[in-house]
Amino acid sequence: MSIDLETAARVAKLARIKVEDDALPALAGEFNTILGFIEQLNEVDVDGVEPMVSVTPMRLARRQDGVTDGNQQDKVLANAPDAREGFFAVPKVVE
Repeated sequence: MSIDLETAARVAKLARIKVEDDALPALAGEFNTILGFIEQLNEVDVDGVEPMVSVTPMRLARRQDGVTDGNQQDKVLANAPDAREGFFAVPKVVE
């Protein structure tokens, strides 16, 4: 498949990219280079090759999913400008 200037202009318009007329031949050339590379990839025999997500086989470490309060109330309230009875204290804004 070969991309001509008209197709390159149409693709640029669909992508909402402004391309000057003198830059269209270079854009068409880039498209043809990309399509050539894709055709090379299509020639590779991948029968029997399993899809993979990483080049190194690994599994994510799992942990027990448990709901807790974090047990860090003192650490959280240590940064509060005003804390009372285990809660953030804020000034009254509605009278």
